[in-house]
Amino acid sequence: MRGRSESSAHSAVKKKMETLRAHVIIHGLVQGVWFRASTKEVALRLGVGGWVRNQPDGTVEALFEGEKKKVEEIVGWCYKGPSGAQVTKVDLSWEPYKGEFAHFDVRHGW
Repeated sequence: MRGRSESSAHSAVKKKMETLRAHVIIHGLVQGVWFRASTKEVALRLGVGGWVRNQPDGTVEALFEGEKKKVEEIVGWCYKGPSGAQVTKVDLSWEPYKGEFAHFDVRHGW
């Protein structure tokens, strides 16, 4: 019985949790500086799903989904990135949460 009430409480919390999706394109010196790997580390630490990939124009593109506060936190991190990065601009689009991603991946190719 105890397990059932904990499960019900967990479901209620999940239903109330605000979720969000963000699509970002990061400009500047962002390739060859471990931006993708660092983004994945931050996403895994925060429990955010989605993906990150390099683009042929030298930008890094990412899609984040999860709890609103955590998505906002990783988006904020993208404005600085890892220590070797020099971010000059971030294009940001907020989108409705779709629940597409259970994990966070580094994508290769375009």
